[in-house]
Amino acid sequence: MSLFKRWFGVKNIDFERPEMIFGRYTDAYKKDEQYDFWDKALEKFEEKSYTESFELFFRYLKDPEKDNVKFWKEGRIQRFEVLQGSKKIEGTIDNKKFRAFAKIAKTDKLNIGFLRRLVEQNFGLKYSRYALDDDDNISMVFDSYLLDGSPYKLYYALKEVAVNSDKQDDVLIDEFEMLHPVNTGHTKQISNHEKEIKFWFLHKEINAALDEIENGKLDTNQYPGGVAYLLLHLIHKLDYLIKPEGYTMEKLEKMHRTYFSEELRTTEEKNHAIQKGLKKILQRSKEEFFVELYSVSSTFGITSPVNHDRLKGFIEGEINKMDWYKDNKHDKVAIAVPGYIVGFFLFNYAVPEADKDYLHLFYQITEIEFFQKLGFEINYFNPATGALAKKEIIQAIEYLKQKHKPDFPKLDPNLNILKFENLVTFSKSYLLMMKELDLSKIVIPS
Repeated sequence: MSLFKRWFGVKNIDFERPEMIFGRYTDAYKKDEQYDFWDKALEKFEEKSYTESFELFFRYLKDPEKDNVKFWKEGRIQRFEVLQGSKKIEGTIDNKKFRAFAKIAKTDKLNIGFLRRLVEQNFGLKYSRYALDDDDNISMVFDSYLLDGSPYKLYYALKEVAVNSDKQDDVLIDEFEMLHPVNTGHTKQISNHEKEIKFWFLHKEINAALDEIENGKLDTNQYPGGVAYLLLHLIHKLDYLIKPEGYTMEKLEKMHRTYFSEELRTTEEKNHAIQKGLKKILQRSKEEFFVELYSVSSTFGITSPVNHDRLKGFIEGEINKMDWYKDNKHDKVAIAVPGYIVGFFLFNYAVPEADKDYLHLFYQITEIEFFQKLGFEINYFNPATGALAKKEIIQAIEYLKQKHKPDFPKLDPNLNILKFENLVTFSKSYLLMMKELDLSKIVIPS
């Protein structure tokens, strides 16, 4: 028995967790040492000590636990590599200019389709541009004179190159047959077993949601909002748990944008568009889907940092909307409301690490069959009987409390809020418990 278990009576969950990554990468959880590098980089830039400033800047970007950034000297030239998903951003710094580029795809021949798309996308870029290099590689390019290359500018410019090149390579290669992968040797394949489970889960969940909409008891014409909760819960859950790249990721993002844009006016129109997109995902072969599943390192996050109060307000505004569905026995729609809250925040925001772990635990409880098939030794819920394992759930909550106590000394989940009658009731009580978490930090007087 570990010291941790003897002291707190709970399992050290981290040691029982298979090496898998869920959700979108965020760079919001940097160490204090990294922020010190940033401050020093700014100071050195103001002093015109550009070489030192750039070196400190890359030390700020480097994740201490990952090999995501490399920086070295070759004579009078400084070179660097920055990883972002399936793409590698490479660059040089001489005595005049900072240059960065990312190869997206290699082309056999020029095609007006992808050329037009890239020219159009150039208009939306602030720092970089799409280009074609001497070896017929579609690339993204950024350059700047050293005098203008402040750490702020470099951060947002490299982020623009990294995020866009990482997204475009899979999307373009999937759509245009004359394009081929390039510079992807740093990606890591995941096991076929994991791919099979994710393919099974993708189809099971989409088919279940579509079946509930088409054949369930809820009058979808009268209650389009309930259908919207089902669909949004689904697409955010698939994005977080499966973590696809390329076509499926782009489709899920497009469905999200479709619902929250004003392009379609009514909820019914938005629901129909999302269902159409889900059916297109189902039409793809297993082989096509497997290509989208791989493990990567990243440097720049695409989610916006928010504090606990933002999550608290969202829970307060949404959670009671499940009550009518719960009272009228529309359980699948009812549980989609807290599921939507969890998925929406994991899709859009970088919440405090304690919040993120508790939101992840929500999925481990409500989607336990998926996690068990992946090899997680957890037993929070029995789908066959509908019984919740109260002791195990409380142990997991207590473990996360102790894990994050050093950063959030007032963290003390109110377990009395939890109700274990059934999964629907529990899901609401769990988010109400999360709403009351105190994630304030100790402020040291200056």
